[in-house]
Amino acid sequence: MERNGRFEHFRFLGDKRTQVVYDVDETTDEETMAKITELAESPFALGFGPDTLAEARNRGYRLAE
Repeated sequence: MERNGRFEHFRFLGDKRTQVVYDVDETTDEETMAKITELAESPFALGFGPDTLAEARNRGYRLAE
């Protein structure tokens, strides 16, 4: 998947509205990829530093199903 310019160096992308985090590298579902693209272009996207699932969970995010 091609990444949005704002988040091109992030593997995990969080949605501030729902506290859900997406693993951009492991996503293969077309519907989820569309959600990630829409999210990356919105003001509700969040990248994590360090860019790990553990850091996302530290901030209260859960992995998208």
